[in-house]
Amino acid sequence: MSEPAGNFILSVSDLTARVKWLLEQNFRTLAVQGEISDLVVHRSGHVYFTLKDRGSQLRAVFFRGAAAAERLQLARGMAVVATGSLTVYEPQGAYQLSVLDVKPLGLGDLHQRFEELKLRLQTEGLFDLERKRPIPTLPRCVGLITSLDGAAIQDFFNVLNRRFAGMHVRIIPTAVQGDNAAAQIANAIRFFNVRRACEVIVVTRGGGSIEDLWAFNEEVLARAVASSEIPVISAVGHERDHSICDFVADFRAPTPSAAAELVVQAKESFTDRVENLRRRLRDALLLRLAALRQRYARAASCPFLQRPDDIVLQRQQRLDYLAARLEQTLPRLHERARSRLANASSRLPLALNALVRQRRDRFARAEQTLNALAPRRVLARGYSILLNQRGLALRDAAETQPGESIHAMLAKGDLELNVNRVIPTEPSP
Repeated sequence: MSEPAGNFILSVSDLTARVKWLLEQNFRTLAVQGEISDLVVHRSGHVYFTLKDRGSQLRAVFFRGAAAAERLQLARGMAVVATGSLTVYEPQGAYQLSVLDVKPLGLGDLHQRFEELKLRLQTEGLFDLERKRPIPTLPRCVGLITSLDGAAIQDFFNVLNRRFAGMHVRIIPTAVQGDNAAAQIANAIRFFNVRRACEVIVVTRGGGSIEDLWAFNEEVLARAVASSEIPVISAVGHERDHSICDFVADFRAPTPSAAAELVVQAKESFTDRVENLRRRLRDALLLRLAALRQRYARAASCPFLQRPDDIVLQRQQRLDYLAARLEQTLPRLHERARSRLANASSRLPLALNALVRQRRDRFARAEQTLNALAPRRVLARGYSILLNQRGLALRDAAETQPGESIHAMLAKGDLELNVNRVIPTEPSP
């Protein structure tokens, strides 16, 4: 291996110092436009964040800028123009922008897309509490969707094994960032639903920038979570991170560890509940046993139960007495019934004859009434009934006219007559 020309070899620190000097001499004051990401306000008062655009990112530090950050209401996803100078943080060999002033421009591109999708899904009702389902208290199987390479899966199992060792977990490994991550996670959710392979689904990954977490802000994943028939827990990023997946899921956990705590209670709590139920069951059985013992004691002291043969003999004697009374009573009842029957038989012909006579008398009176009212009987007293051609009785001479044929009914026989002249009734004076 050949040595550099002039045998000039620099240490890492020397090289970093020279780069620092060059940058700080050539970029003393500049303005950089970008979108804020990974915003952290340190307790020291310094503000750390990353400026990014579609192609690159730049670390930035706002020394003692906490008050200014609060006044400007700096937030992740905000588009800003940061004015300052380039410097190098030598322990890490990383260049950064030492910010002197920040002017907000509005929402960044990703943040704008985030807010637009959030508003649209919220309008559709995908965030409504009414559609959220409860998490099973003790699921028989947990479906876990995450990357096998991240720290999230380790954090999840550490807590899960500590709280309830031996819990059945089915894992579908997926990418958790990148272009295909959202589709992979959505397909995993659909797989669990089609196979009914678990009782609760946990979607999780560790923290990161908004770019790193963007897969969980994709509409395809939000739709898959909303359509899942199995309850979904979203545990994406850190507590300060919020994704569209968090809003659509049935429950949001701030961290993967918190998701494990939500999935299952501590085994000790179940043990305590079982022990409490065991004590309550034992106490109930003891009380029941004591009550049965008291009943047995009272029964044992009863004279009848002490000599059960006496009870049997008394009941037999009672049966004999009732049988004797029955034998004595039956002949009397039979004779009484026979006498009543004979009496009724002797009275029946008399009653029938009286009824027949009564009905005959009523018929004779009705016949006399009808005969008295019969038309022919009235005609026998010298009257007649005149009928027009339609068979209607004439009551007024004006109801007919000369030349018209009329029919006369007499007591004996009928007459066919022709009207020669109509003489109207003269009005009363």
